[in-house]
Amino acid sequence: MFSIVDGTSTHIDEAAAIWARATAARDGDDDVASLAEARPVISRVLESSPHALLAIAVNEDGTAVAFGAIAPVPGANATAELHYFGVDPDRWGRGAAGELLTRIAAMLRERGFDTAELAVYADNDRAVRLYERLGWRRQGDPVPHAHSGRPEQRYQLALHPAAGS
Repeated sequence: MFSIVDGTSTHIDEAAAIWARATAARDGDDDVASLAEARPVISRVLESSPHALLAIAVNEDGTAVAFGAIAPVPGANATAELHYFGVDPDRWGRGAAGELLTRIAAMLRERGFDTAELAVYADNDRAVRLYERLGWRRQGDPVPHAHSGRPEQRYQLALHPAAGS
């Protein structure tokens, strides 16, 4: 249904625009961040490591509909962190998130990572259900986000599950 591409050098603005619209929609905020405000959010992740990745889901007409900005965890052997993940709000509920997350896991395995991590607002029920359905496991208790103060839950995904699990 969607093509998944490595948009690290080609789709930063599209990812930033999706991030701005998706976070505003998630939080019920009418004020959507401008591209000038949103672009650095994505760029910081991509500039953090030469092994960073911007995975993009594009629909049939080539429009970016979802993204994941991922970078290795400094000092953690073979662990990647999904720093930002978003789906265009006009595409919510159409399968892009699940398809992209599944492909991101495969891309990370292909790149030699053993584990993926992420943090999500604990009250983001839609995202929590998706992550858990796809095999992400809670790690510890929620902690307040450094800027918003909202409880944030860490999750981890084993990219090479043990045989028989």
